[in-house]
Amino acid sequence: MNTLYNRRDFLKTCSAATLAALAAGEARLAAAAVPGNTLVPRAERVIVLWMAGGMAHTETFDPKRYTPFETGLDPNAVLSTFPAVETAVDGIKFSEGLEKIGQVMDRGALIKTYTAGDLGFILHSRHQYHWHTGYAPPQTTAPPHIGAMIAKTLGPLNPDVPAFIDIGQTFNVGEAEELKAFHTAGFLGGEFGPFFVPNPGDAKSSVEPPAGMTFSRFENRAKAYKKLVEASPVGIYGTAYQQESMLRSMENAYRLLTSPAKKAFDLADEPRESYGIYNTGRFGQGCLLARRLCEVGARFIEVTTEYEPFKHWDTHENGHERMVDLKRVIDAPVAQLVKDLDDRGLLDSTLIILATEFSRDMVTEGKPGKVVKDQVEVPTVMTETKHYGMHRHFTDAGSVLLFGGGVKRGYQYGETADERPVKTIKDPVHIEALHATMYTALGIAPDTHYIVEDRPFYVTKDGLGVPVMDVFA
Repeated sequence: MNTLYNRRDFLKTCSAATLAALAAGEARLAAAAVPGNTLVPRAERVIVLWMAGGMAHTETFDPKRYTPFETGLDPNAVLSTFPAVETAVDGIKFSEGLEKIGQVMDRGALIKTYTAGDLGFILHSRHQYHWHTGYAPPQTTAPPHIGAMIAKTLGPLNPDVPAFIDIGQTFNVGEAEELKAFHTAGFLGGEFGPFFVPNPGDAKSSVEPPAGMTFSRFENRAKAYKKLVEASPVGIYGTAYQQESMLRSMENAYRLLTSPAKKAFDLADEPRESYGIYNTGRFGQGCLLARRLCEVGARFIEVTTEYEPFKHWDTHENGHERMVDLKRVIDAPVAQLVKDLDDRGLLDSTLIILATEFSRDMVTEGKPGKVVKDQVEVPTVMTETKHYGMHRHFTDAGSVLLFGGGVKRGYQYGETADERPVKTIKDPVHIEALHATMYTALGIAPDTHYIVEDRPFYVTKDGLGVPVMDVFA
């Protein structure tokens, strides 16, 4: 797809799809009718660690030749702005600043060849939508977020704990409406949507009545809301199924507020030494909260560094300097999450996926053969350190880390070129295959589908996703 697709078009079509979802009836699971879709699950829960904004693979988990900065450098000569460092696995190297994650690679697998979709002009929210739903926008039906699909298909591990929890994402940043478009359960109904914890450091307040409101007053509000929905004619708040779904959402929320499981949201209960390791900022606190929620029975958790245009991993300038801090934010918490789950006997039953929407390169926007319009101006020679780093969106290779969930330990999959363009040259992994791998780990066949408006909607596009079985032990 090479046509220009702007934010306004994206929002218009996504909003229409959302309204269509509200008008639809119940989505019926039709997986049982598909021959051969019974799988033995390797994992029972998923944690997605989302590096929002585009994490450069050559600066993180797939380092290439290192070139230190000097005035007058040709951008074409720079493949990595960090030297490579050893990991716990012979033959696997990371870039400097990720030593702690490297120390736990004997418990995980690295996919080096994630290849992002060809969606035309590169827009972060569109690629994030594609990654999180498996479908490229626009769609006539609102696709569920993968967390919602898992919540609906498998149900909660603990009925007191939301099956889908999203940690760290706020919607008061740039492209907020575009981000909202895929942070939903789509046609599945509100009860399967994300339970948001925007600030993990204050997660406790997410499971308490609003400040100044007594619990009895909160109960009265919940009862009044239930009466309002029950008394509303069908069509005011969606179909009968959608209304029932909203009521079940309220019931689930009420059950959590009265459950002992809500103690997991209070990070103040964590021992000081453990908290200190995770406390690199909101993302690190989110990793700690994810571990605590695993212990009480969460099914799907996403922890995000949060996407905000030109911030965090969206390194349009000062790429090298910003990467130093970004690595500090993720290195210790990710490694500690893996170690803690392993020590508690939960890693084998938990699939951890660290991923991003696409990679970055110094000179190529898009990928060889499908180059798109540049969004960053890079000078012919570098005169300032702000030019040093990977600035352009690159879709022809990217790194994904997997831990637990039955994956091989100390394994790497795929091969990328050692010279620019640092693209996939062996075993590309597209989103359909990555999702199929995740669903297969959970015992969900890639051709599992729901009937929506008398049509099948598959968990992987057209039900054709093929898992990367080589990554499993």
